Amino acid sequence: MFIDKVQAVENKFMDLEQRISDPSVIARQDEWQKLTKEHASLAPIVEVFRNYKEVSENIKGDKEIMNDSDSDADLIAMAKEELSGLTKEQADLEEQLHVLMLPKDPLDDKNVIMEIRAGAGGDEAALFAGDLFRMYTKYIEKQPGWKASIISSNAPELGGFKEVVFSVEGAGVFGKLKYESGVHRVQRVPVTEAGGRIHTSTATVAVLPEAEDVEIDLNMDDVRVDYYRASGAGGQHVNKTSSAVRMTHMPTGLVVECQDERSQLENRMKALRVLKARLLDQARQKADAEVTEARRSQVGTGDRSERIRTYNFPQGRVTDHRINLTLYKLENILNGDIDEFIQALAEARRSELMKEEGENE
Repeated sequence: MFIDKVQAVENKFMDLEQRISDPSVIARQDEWQKLTKEHASLAPIVEVFRNYKEVSENIKGDKEIMNDSDSDADLIAMAKEELSGLTKEQADLEEQLHVLMLPKDPLDDKNVIMEIRAGAGGDEAALFAGDLFRMYTKYIEKQPGWKASIISSNAPELGGFKEVVFSVEGAGVFGKLKYESGVHRVQRVPVTEAGGRIHTSTATVAVLPEAEDVEIDLNMDDVRVDYYRASGAGGQHVNKTSSAVRMTHMPTGLVVECQDERSQLENRMKALRVLKARLLDQARQKADAEVTEARRSQVGTGDRSERIRTYNFPQGRVTDHRINLTLYKLENILNGDIDEFIQALAEARRSELMKEEGENE
């Protein structure tokens, strides 16, 4: 039954191949681009499937040789030896097909709005929020084509952030960063601690897929927009111009503020992006609450109240509690080396989806 599903994908792939080479379709560029994108998305599945079919045919041929009474002993020995390697290759290819056939999260390719907020721990929590922001900035710099831009921030005098909101743009951004959503905990001796005692502080990270206009029906009549003078760094400008923007979505009570730009218009546009992303996230959370417990991922729901990771400075370790993975390379991780966590979490998610698929068959 599973192979039949994959065969249907190859059939669709070949049909798309014919359609995108049709001059009449090429002339309709919007349609052609949509079909070309779909064709490209199926290509990895088809490539593995064709390898799988070739290996399966070779296995069939070797078995026929072994069962043929006219085959000589040397030929049978060669067939047996080849069959062992082919059987393993077939199993590996089938495993790859199972992974490739898993339903893809339609949000994975979206840009994101990330929000980092200091939690419990006062000044130390703000410093930790700053460490997390730096960690993600370093990670983003390593990803080809990714770009981060600060939307708003609130930085106390001692350093770090009480809150920092920034956008991340690039290919597959949400697909990787979505696993970072949750409560991050740090255990270390604060710089303000004279007695050398270890403190525990927290910061929350929210990763929101950016909403497109077609996804969020936002009536601006439901939004109260207030303008006020920015506070904090900015010299004389902050005292003379009401450039800061506060948006309040009346039906939900969501409030967004932005004051980092000198232009009132730029602050308004950035605040609107964040408001739309939060409304989309709220809609997603409501939908998630309606699914059955069996469909909830092993890696968690992304609820911001969920403690996901601990950064322990005295022992130089970082532990992700969702998959019980501990890495003893704290410094590297805080310098943006978080791929090992992201890959392990993605693999856990794939395993859970495969289990669900098996139960539904």
